[in-house]
Formats: sequence, structure tokens, C-alpha cells
Amino acid sequence: MITASQTALTGLQAFGTKLQANGNNIANANTDGFKKTQITNAAVVPSGVKTVTQKSATPGTSILQQTGTEMEQVELSNVDLATEIVDMSLNSTMYKANLKTIETANEMTGTLLHLKS
Repeated sequence: MITASQTALTGLQAFGTKLQANGNNIANANTDGFKKTQITNAAVVPSGVKTVTQKSATPGTSILQQTGTEMEQVELSNVDLATEIVDMSLNSTMYKANLKTIETANEMTGTLLHLKS
């Protein structure tokens, strides 16, 4: 049971990090030149998850923008709001699932201790 709790705790941390990255990406979606943060999960032996954080190298869309009397090429953010919102929903669900795993492991431990006493 301790292993289940520890594994779920690393899952909570990983999906919490993913949710923070989603929020940051969404908040900066309209910032010119912003590069989105990508989080990937990697398995940890014997059990658990760790996160790997990196900035996306994919360029955003370039547009011509008037700056004073001149036209200038400006790179927009590379954040796709539709993808970020879907990912945020999925990451939120995975966060809740790991939280429920911890709650269930705690209940099982409590029941076991109650039976032993």
C-alpha cells in the first residue's frame, strides 16, 4: 500500500506540473514570440513518474505588423489554445485519479489498522 501511495504521489506532482504549464501557456497565448512549455512524463523504476520540461522550438506564425511608419515581421506565440484546453482537461482528470488512488490507499490502511486492533 505504501508503494501505491508513493506512485500516486509522484503522479500528483507530475500532473500538477502539467496543469501549471497549461495555465502558463494559455496565459501567454497572445504574447508575441512566446514559446510554449512542453511537459513529458517518464517512468521511474521501480514505480513512479517524473516530469521533463522543455520549451517548444516550433516557431509561431509570422505576420506583418505596423510599428510606427514601418512594417515589421512579428512572430506570434506557438500556443494552440484548442490543444491546451483539451490537454488541461485531461491532465485535471489524471490529477483527480491519482488523488483518488491516495484516498483509497489511506482508507485501506485505516481499515487494516482497525481490523488489527
